[in-house]
Amino acid sequence: MVRRTLIRAGLFLIAAAGVALPLSAWAGALVQVAAGVYVRPGALQDASAANDDAIANIGFIVGRDAVAVIDPGGSAGDGGRLRVAIRAVTPLPIRYLIYTHVHPDHVLGAVAFMQDHPEVVAHARFAAAWGERGAYYRQGLARVLGGDPAQAGDALPPTQAVDTTADIDLGGRVLHVLAYGAAHTDSDLTVYDDQTRTLWAGDLLFEDRVPALDGSLTGWLKVLGQLKALPAVRVVPGHGPAQLPWPVGAADEERYLATLCRDVRALLKKGGDIDSAATVAQSEKGRWKLFDAYNGRNAITAFKQLEWEDPS
Repeated sequence: MVRRTLIRAGLFLIAAAGVALPLSAWAGALVQVAAGVYVRPGALQDASAANDDAIANIGFIVGRDAVAVIDPGGSAGDGGRLRVAIRAVTPLPIRYLIYTHVHPDHVLGAVAFMQDHPEVVAHARFAAAWGERGAYYRQGLARVLGGDPAQAGDALPPTQAVDTTADIDLGGRVLHVLAYGAAHTDSDLTVYDDQTRTLWAGDLLFEDRVPALDGSLTGWLKVLGQLKALPAVRVVPGHGPAQLPWPVGAADEERYLATLCRDVRALLKKGGDIDSAATVAQSEKGRWKLFDAYNGRNAITAFKQLEWEDPS
């Protein structure tokens, strides 16, 4: 009943605020996964005009004194609707904006929070990565959404760079931000809430939608091992349901990545070339949405990385 009331209140305020695009494009349901921890699950799709790039799991954590947004969404509209939903829950200041990594479906909604003047927390490598990719991401999404760059949105520049760990105090609630080496990307970080033992993993964890490799395959498997050692009882994945039990929630992704690694190594051992790399990990087909769109890219990326391994 609490969840349904909260969703109705949030949707009413979104409609009253006149936020552009239909509510269905926002994937609508705000889920409270633990006390003060709210997630908007994204659509298990690629970005389109219909979904407004609302395809990532985004949300916020409420403390006694302030709010921290964790990934502000994939477009200006997506971020705007998240901000209105926050205001349906609490009037507390939105003091922190945390990016879990550099991909546009997680950060382009940041412009909607400019008026809050938040501290923007990101991996130490985020700024360089965004400098290389940001314009491309914005222009690409603008084309998908119909050509308006303002509709696509933008990231706000980081004001706090995390190279190892950082603590964020929301008032009676401390969030632990941890940065990692290359894994899903080269700018991944997670947020751990001691109070509820909730791990916000960003795209270091996919469920239902096939993982996308943009960093290091072996690094990703290593980081998963580190995350599994955390004392979390639940995890918010970057794509998939609002929450999964932890650490068992890592099982599907870990199996996929291990299969990809094993199959590429086997291909290399028998002298296969990069043109045949797209045939690997076919045992995973049927287990993941968007498998055909991403597995081939993952395999080629993995091939380029693993062909330089020492075979001994």
